[in-house]
Amino acid sequence: MSHACPPTSEHVDAINELFTKFQLAYHNQFHKAFANDEQITMAKQLWLNSLCDLSPERIRLGTRRAINESEYLPTIHALRQLCSLDAQELGLPDPHSAYLEACRAPSPKAQFNWSHAAVYLAGKATDWFFLASNSESKAYPVFKYNYEMLCERVLQGETLELPITKAIPETINTPLSNSERKQRLQALREQLDL
Repeated sequence: MSHACPPTSEHVDAINELFTKFQLAYHNQFHKAFANDEQITMAKQLWLNSLCDLSPERIRLGTRRAINESEYLPTIHALRQLCSLDAQELGLPDPHSAYLEACRAPSPKAQFNWSHAAVYLAGKATDWFFLASNSESKAYPVFKYNYEMLCERVLQGETLELPITKAIPETINTPLSNSERKQRLQALREQLDL
């Protein structure tokens, strides 16, 4: 799959590193897949154009993961998967842990110290009252759906924000009763000698 993106020199370096490391790690498989320099050059161009939408750091991460996790030379598709962020890396708890966190968080919900904004937003989307008043067998599937949709957005690179809570004023002014106003007015008159 080709992506319309201009590869940078850093992308070229990352692809060259990928091929060097794959040649060392998957020696026999590599030489079967790429029998000569011309095939290697064509493959590098294909991989570069197919992966240029990823950062060079992501490509390097995928290369390390491939070498550590796969005994076979990966395809472009397999490497793309190895390059992708995973939920744990981004601080996203698993769906059931997120559900329990949402159910146990005290009010006001927006002021709770959430493990990730996605947990709060999934709770809000599910409806706090619905979560509190239904059994797990009924509420969890709804929460899980909302949470997984939000996780997918995070995995695509979106940053989710918690709402900004307004600060509570240090003093809360309540209107004075009529008798209190009269007393204060009288005290002010005496003070001012009126």
